[in-house]
Amino acid sequence: MKESRRILAAMAIIFILLMAMITPAAWLGLLIVVVSLYLTSHKKKDKRAFTGWLIPVGILGIILGGCAAPSEEVDQDTTAQAEKEADQQAKAEEEKKAAEEKKAKEEEERQAEEAAAKKEQQELADTFGLEEVLVSRVIDGDTVELKDGRKVRFIGVNTPESTTRTEEYGKEASNYTTEKLESKTVWLQKDVSETDRYNRYLRLIWLEIPKDDMNEEEIRSKMFNADLVLNGYAEPSTYNPDVTYSDYFVKFAREAREKETGLWAYGENGTTKGDLDSKEEKKTSTASTAKSSASTDTTEEPAAEQQEFYQNCTELRKVYPDGVASDHPAYAKKHDRDKDGWACER
Repeated sequence: MKESRRILAAMAIIFILLMAMITPAAWLGLLIVVVSLYLTSHKKKDKRAFTGWLIPVGILGIILGGCAAPSEEVDQDTTAQAEKEADQQAKAEEEKKAAEEKKAKEEEERQAEEAAAKKEQQELADTFGLEEVLVSRVIDGDTVELKDGRKVRFIGVNTPESTTRTEEYGKEASNYTTEKLESKTVWLQKDVSETDRYNRYLRLIWLEIPKDDMNEEEIRSKMFNADLVLNGYAEPSTYNPDVTYSDYFVKFAREAREKETGLWAYGENGTTKGDLDSKEEKKTSTASTAKSSASTDTTEEPAAEQQEFYQNCTELRKVYPDGVASDHPAYAKKHDRDKDGWACER
């Protein structure tokens, strides 16, 4: 029996110690129990009852303190978790705000850069006298119509015909110009002349605004007149006074001819009139000789001037580049489309 009591007492003491380790209230209860046990063991029998009631009080304090500890820990854990979540939310909001501010700043910088670039481009356009326009349709390889109704003939180049008549590679040139320019924004540049005799505006066509309009690399990559020549869709065709880029166009045409690019695949003269055509001797009219008369007193009639016939203006211009007047032997009404007394004029 005594052994069992000792074991129970030991277990009770261990339990009480464990409970006491949890909170300060449990420690206080343990202290009351220890003091009570000490006083009880040193008091006389009749006085033990006075101190014996302290033991239950101490044990009760230990139990209550121990039972209160989990609740306090739960409250502390809940508070800590709430504080942690609040910190995380605050941090997330700060990061979101910082990201939005960064994005807004980047957008502002982008807009500022675009505005600066646009201003620079406009200054360059003004410097080179460039006019921004929209191409509404392509008439043929070297002529387009703008949105405002103006017709523009490209300076310094000549593509094969593809409208009223067709020359070799004319349709290809027209299709290429359509692909590159129709419904696109381009920049026009005037050389010297304003219009030709057909009231078409004579212009150079820039696909992009150049930084230096006389730089060869920029002419190659940004000017459509040059593009046509480089890719064999046009021959260089120079007419005074619009000669600023004529040397470049001739150089580019020679490169294309050496590679037999585009219209140059049909021969060294290409397929239409141009600056690289070989020199041909002009046709001379032949005089018919009058038959000699047996009679010595018959005089020789002067030879009648022979009419010269050309199938089309392309053939005529090979001999007479500027066309012919109505009193010329090569004049034909079918070549004088505008009925101005001059056939096949440029």
